[in-house]
Amino acid sequence: MPIGDHAEAKKPGMLRTIIDVLVLLAMVLLLSWGLRTFVFQAYEIPSESMEPTIHGNAQVHDMVFSEKITYYTRSPQYKDIVTFTDPELPSRILIKRVIAVGGQTVDLQDGKVVVDGVALDEPYVHGSQSFELPGSSLSFPYTVPEGCLWVMGDNREWSQDSRWFGAIEESSVTGRAVLVYWPVSDIGFLE
Repeated sequence: MPIGDHAEAKKPGMLRTIIDVLVLLAMVLLLSWGLRTFVFQAYEIPSESMEPTIHGNAQVHDMVFSEKITYYTRSPQYKDIVTFTDPELPSRILIKRVIAVGGQTVDLQDGKVVVDGVALDEPYVHGSQSFELPGSSLSFPYTVPEGCLWVMGDNREWSQDSRWFGAIEESSVTGRAVLVYWPVSDIGFLE
């Protein structure tokens, strides 16, 4: 076989390899987009509002996975930790715990959260008190509108939450936070 014929025989193989790599890259990008859009999203926690459940102080910024599949089959429920679009700054995602759902009445009494007349047992706040936030225009008791959620940070003294901006639209929820994956010392499922 002449040398020129051998070189021409390799060109289609090289072109095929390039096409295969481009197709593989496109598939990886499509799969990545699909997982991020419909299955889960990673978030860095920038504030102390969920401590000690999730760290976001100056030294440590926990990274969490928020899954989206659960809310295809059910609505957010009491105690779910949800990620949602900030009602005051839509380009930002916040993370808080669901305290009440549409139709329930929330009140703050003696540093405790009371829903439908019953004081909540909230071990996740580790003694943090729940009071009205200064400067908020909300008055209590507050009835959560249908299709909305009342959300609060676990670190009640350092959380700007529904006590500030009111109930959030259930449609603004982007997922349910389920796992801290970074740093290694904090890896674990969220409750």
